[in-house]
Amino acid sequence: MSREKGQIVEQQVQTWLQQRGLTPVAHNFHCRLGELDLVMQQRNELVFIEVKYRQTPGFGGAIAAVTQTKQRRLRQTAALFLQQRDWNDRPCRFDVVTVVGDRIDWIQNAF
Repeated sequence: MSREKGQIVEQQVQTWLQQRGLTPVAHNFHCRLGELDLVMQQRNELVFIEVKYRQTPGFGGAIAAVTQTKQRRLRQTAALFLQQRDWNDRPCRFDVVTVVGDRIDWIQNAF
């Protein structure tokens, strides 16, 4: 997937989540450890969201791309994000949003 397509899908997902009550905090946070696609807030909880897009559901679908290694990297990146903002005491969770074709699935507390 091209970077441009990825950004379009992430924006669509952000809008979709806003319609469900989440508030944007950050988008495409980059550091030496990795990247966070979306950081949003739901009530008092910070939500780190990994967005995965596939045109078709083959090869295990989009969720199969969120491996144990990817999860570990996301946790490390999120820890740095929290530390930089002095938010270490904020409740948080990790969600995955998969987009396959036009279908969006939101997996809360994915890992």
